Amino acid sequence: MKSAVIVFPGSNCDRDAQTALKQVTGKDPAMVWHKDAGLPDGLDLIVLPGGFSYGDYLRSGAMAAASPIGDAIRAHAARGGYVLAICNGFQVATELGLLPGALLRNASLNFCCRPQALSIASNASAFTPAMATSAKWYFRSRTMTATSSLTMLRSTASKATAAWPSVMSAIRTARRAISRASCRTIGACSA
Repeated sequence: MKSAVIVFPGSNCDRDAQTALKQVTGKDPAMVWHKDAGLPDGLDLIVLPGGFSYGDYLRSGAMAAASPIGDAIRAHAARGGYVLAICNGFQVATELGLLPGALLRNASLNFCCRPQALSIASNASAFTPAMATSAKWYFRSRTMTATSSLTMLRSTASKATAAWPSVMSAIRTARRAISRASCRTIGACSA
């Protein structure tokens, strides 16, 4: 699998994604700067990493979505290429128009950090064939802008609703791989 990680100012999980992709695929991903206008040829997967692109001063992911690389990411997705959006990358993907709707602030208007249980709804995606559909995954949800919008995004369009389990499964898979890679990198893990 040929992959690339998009690097934005303020990204802080791009190197974790790089490490995880190297461990999973055995190949170094291309690290693509947001001001590049194009992507390497033959990519299978683009990762939009977590962090705080441009400091999230305007709206989470909005400035990153206006980067020169945005058109290439949209074209890759339109061709059926995989895009894995993690954390702030999910906000960037939404702002790029790759997902329907918009992200909202949490109802409390506070940053929330809590365990979240998710079920594997389908193992028919490229990311989930080895996962049992009855499995539950737990991960820590840390966000100020995505929690209250998940229901809205799920119900926006039937096509998006059908694709939602694959998107969430991909996010969970990447978070687990990145978490493991990070733990090995720093030598400790609480999960």
